[in-house]
Amino acid sequence: MEKLTIQEEEAMLSIWQLNGGFVKEVLDNLKGEKPPYTTLASTIKNLEKKGYVRAVKYANAKRYEPVISEEEYKGKFMNGFVGDYFRNSYKEMVSFFVKEEKLSSRELEEIMDMIKNNKS
Repeated sequence: MEKLTIQEEEAMLSIWQLNGGFVKEVLDNLKGEKPPYTTLASTIKNLEKKGYVRAVKYANAKRYEPVISEEEYKGKFMNGFVGDYFRNSYKEMVSFFVKEEKLSSRELEEIMDMIKNNKS
């Protein structure tokens, strides 16, 4: 599955939040600076071509529904990210974030608790 551009990811986040919607609804739900309607419509068409959304026709309008869940996308993206940048090692990824001071010891302890609780 193709990686999304920043604009496509923003549109998909809105579509996931709404669990599908018309272009106008997606536009109204976007955070921050909103693109022109026609730009968003083009972006959503690209998402349809890439297989992320499907169009369901309602009279003269199309409602776009997600084909892939947000969790599925995150999983595929993270696997590729860790593979490309950290040689498939989540340990290396965590080590990187600790060295860059992006992950505190408290957060690391919380992660350890999550791991322990899932294994119990």
